[in-house]
Amino acid sequence: MKTIIVTPTYNERSNIKELIQIVFSIDPNYHLLIVDDNSPDGTADVVEDMSITYPNLHLKKRPEKLGLGTAYCAGFKLALEKGFDTIIQIDADLSHNPKDIPRLIDKLDKYDLVLGSRYCDGVSVVRWPIRRLILSYGANLYTRIVTGLPVRDATGGFKCWRKEVLENINLEEVHSEGYSFQIEMTFRAWLKGFKITEIPIIFIERSSGQSKMSKRIIYEAILMVWRLRLWKIFGWHK
Repeated sequence: MKTIIVTPTYNERSNIKELIQIVFSIDPNYHLLIVDDNSPDGTADVVEDMSITYPNLHLKKRPEKLGLGTAYCAGFKLALEKGFDTIIQIDADLSHNPKDIPRLIDKLDKYDLVLGSRYCDGVSVVRWPIRRLILSYGANLYTRIVTGLPVRDATGGFKCWRKEVLENINLEEVHSEGYSFQIEMTFRAWLKGFKITEIPIIFIERSSGQSKMSKRIIYEAILMVWRLRLWKIFGWHK
């Protein structure tokens, strides 16, 4: 299968070089697409320089900070246009271990969407303060109760998609960000009847750079789960 990894970036210069090196050390036949929102720290410059060494490294530059959700959607659209069979989404800050990518891909022989989960086998989070852990775990429990979505880590951002799933989701209608985006995309796949599974990963809080978490992202996710419940009840997703 032809595989591409999609990674949105905003001020990830301190992490992006290592991510690129690890991805291509796993399999030089992978393709890696960086979607950069005009990072002031020069993240895109690093990617452009490294593309000389790695021909399967691609860069999509956007004019301003437009958000994680739209960055992923832009990357997904490009991946589908170029005919990739398998699309991975992964954070640029190395909180997800790229070496887990083959484990996610292996599950596509039986499933359509594979989630790298922090909570399907206990709690697998490193370097998070207890308050952040409670917030994340509680958000996932809340999402499961309100929407009925049968996954334990709906807010995680490490996923492996069959192209058919993304082809059946209207990406033009997806405008949410952060946690909300992750929940919405998995929910849309579930309502379409695609088979979803979770595999345990170890999530490690970033060691450099700044988290993009904000109160707006949290509030958006709280409201989103009720929107999704209404979609399910009234069939607005069809």
